[in-house]
Amino acid sequence: MIRILGVVLPDNKRIDYALTLLYGIGWSNSFKILETLGIEKSKKVKDLKEEEVKKIIDLLEKKYKVEGDLRQEITENIKRLKEIGCYRGIRHIRNLPVRGQRTRSNARTKRGKRKTVGALKKEAWAKIETQKTKQE
Repeated sequence: MIRILGVVLPDNKRIDYALTLLYGIGWSNSFKILETLGIEKSKKVKDLKEEEVKKIIDLLEKKYKVEGDLRQEITENIKRLKEIGCYRGIRHIRNLPVRGQRTRSNARTKRGKRKTVGALKKEAWAKIETQKTKQE
């Protein structure tokens, strides 16, 4: 069980996949890291030597912004956009898509569950009216 920057890498997985479990490292960065250090991609995490793990940690700390530092930078950037009141900042504040996607027919993930407005059946209206009279 190897810990790199606070993330436990699974022993039975290949090192190229295991590095992608770190926030901020995808497949391309994983391949670049292993290529620069001269480590085989097909090697399992449990087969890594201590010196190879130390090399990976050193390279990640020097060259890449990952995990907490990257998350902090992203939140600071979003906060700055909100403060200056630019278009992207306003979209973040209103919890809408930021990068020009359409919202009329899509964007359900960002906007949340549908809230039907105005289209109620007669039974639903009757139910609401009875609730109002009970409250009064």
